[in-house]
Amino acid sequence: MMRALPFRFRLTILYGSIFAGAAFLLCATALRMLQDSVKEIEYHELQERADDVRSVLLHAPTDASPDDLCRILDEQYRLKDDGKYLQVRDANGHWLFRSTRMLAENPPLPDPGLLSAAGTLASFHQGIHEVAALAYPITVRGVRYAVQTGVSRDKSTALLTAFRTNLLLLTPAVLFLAAIGGHWMSRTALRPVAELTAEAQRINDRNLDSRLPTSQAKDEISELALTLNAMLERIQRAFVSVRTFTGNASHELRTPVALLQTELEVALMRPRTPEEYRTILQQLHEVTVRMANLVESLLTLARADGGADTLMLAPIHLQSTFREIESIWRSPSERAAVHLVVDSVDGRVMVLGNQDGILRLLSILLENAIKFTPPGGIVHLGIGLQPEIAILSVEDTGCGIAKEHMPHIFERFYRVGPEREGLRYGSGLGLALAKWLTESHGTELHAESVPECGSRFSFSLACTKNMMESVPVLSDCTHTPSLDHRTEHSAAR
Repeated sequence: MMRALPFRFRLTILYGSIFAGAAFLLCATALRMLQDSVKEIEYHELQERADDVRSVLLHAPTDASPDDLCRILDEQYRLKDDGKYLQVRDANGHWLFRSTRMLAENPPLPDPGLLSAAGTLASFHQGIHEVAALAYPITVRGVRYAVQTGVSRDKSTALLTAFRTNLLLLTPAVLFLAAIGGHWMSRTALRPVAELTAEAQRINDRNLDSRLPTSQAKDEISELALTLNAMLERIQRAFVSVRTFTGNASHELRTPVALLQTELEVALMRPRTPEEYRTILQQLHEVTVRMANLVESLLTLARADGGADTLMLAPIHLQSTFREIESIWRSPSERAAVHLVVDSVDGRVMVLGNQDGILRLLSILLENAIKFTPPGGIVHLGIGLQPEIAILSVEDTGCGIAKEHMPHIFERFYRVGPEREGLRYGSGLGLALAKWLTESHGTELHAESVPECGSRFSFSLACTKNMMESVPVLSDCTHTPSLDHRTEHSAAR
């Protein structure tokens, strides 16, 4: 397969072709203009000769007969113009004058009534000479005459031939200058691109904060530099995110691994009773469950970042979803002495979503709510219907989130909030997963919180058409009375 020519060489060819084409077009135009000028000069010269004949006839006596006119023209032109081309006839077909060369060639001369006012141009060859002839009508004292004059084109032909020869000799020089000009233009046009390339080559993983220089001119090079800088900004953010993600994941995994190693070493130091081994195994099981959840969350986020983990959406019944989620979290809420309230859902309510994804999303929100709600508090899983959407919410009467933490609550590994007795922090990935799950459903996760009053998470799902036609729509969503102000909630609790 033939290798493509370098862009600089192709640009040189393009510019050179443009310059050469422009030069050839200019030469062709100049040649055509010269030809037209020569023809115009010939025409005016022939017309002047015809006008000279009119002047001679005008000075003849008014009662002059055709023979008298023949004598007058013969006296005027025989000696002076015998070597030229001239013949004159009247409207009756009488020849008043014919030069020797016209007699030798005998070109036809139409009746003056058949000639146009501008005359008729013609040409003929006499020996090696080409003659331009003009048959021109004149009127003297009401009498019409036909005058045909001629002029040799030898000088005009020599002039045009010399001009063509000079143009042909200039062709190599024109092509050479076009190539030089094309090369210079290509270098000039590509110089800013070369500078951007050199600057871009100096940027690596150690100086991703560097940016390409931009000019004040709003041109294509400036747009290219701005586009590359925007791309570098995205790459830098992704690179920092990967580094932070890797470091945090390593730190999160190192702690349970070290705990596992320590527990096993302690257990193997001396023989123990079955009850002691059971206690150690229970502790190890808790650590492995935590590690498994962390690894699963990391893998899910990694697949989501790579676009490999997508959710298939289908119509689902919210009633069965709420029942299932209540059966999962009823016991944990009772162990935490938190009152779990779950709204009843009409069996006809159907939304477009992913069953497993919604269950996981609600589990994340309920786990956070139960974890950070003190004993005696309330966690409320609610639903509200609005035109074409169902709004699901999880509210609690817990500690809430301070305002300064709100911009960071959906960041990975970000954790905030007081730790209750016997309660370990999570990995800080819960709300990051919840945010991805809502985005996969084509919606957003809204978080609202008032410190020392509680928090509320909500998201909307599209209702199916059949459900909207059969279920009455409520104007507001059910909400927990303890929350009068709404602010966003944090995942990393």
